[in-house]
Amino acid sequence: MIEIQKMTGTKEENYALALKQVQAMIAGEPNLIANLSNVSSILNQALSDINWVGFYLLEKETNQLVLGPFQGLPACIRIPLGKGVCGSAASDQKTYIVENVHDFPGHIACDAASNSEIVLPIVKNNQLFGVLDIDSPLFNRFDEVDQLWLEKIRDAITQEIN
Repeated sequence: MIEIQKMTGTKEENYALALKQVQAMIAGEPNLIANLSNVSSILNQALSDINWVGFYLLEKETNQLVLGPFQGLPACIRIPLGKGVCGSAASDQKTYIVENVHDFPGHIACDAASNSEIVLPIVKNNQLFGVLDIDSPLFNRFDEVDQLWLEKIRDAITQEIN
């Protein structure tokens, strides 16, 4: 059993510890839902000033992102590809950092308290699996440091996808 508490180091220290915890937790575990559940919990403890962290997974039959494991308030269940920040990051297969979600064309407001967002696509062998989505009540909460470390964590997840 692992005990995870809110981390109190610098941003980089917290991310480095979170990456180690993610790698240790998911190594050799083939169940994607179990892994994503633990990753969302670890990130919820590691990151300050966030109000939602979780995953949307691609449902190929409908070409939509469907809510997966998360930490936070209840969220939108389905997001069409190309819609909102999550759908745009998924269709473009690139990380989106949005300083003010209210200025993002077609933003889907699942939690009215969210003001900024970072979304990272999860892609393996050119196949989209879903996105990692993190929201904050602060404007301009996410930066290149967040992107760098979250991409490392995303890559650790991707390595475990079969």
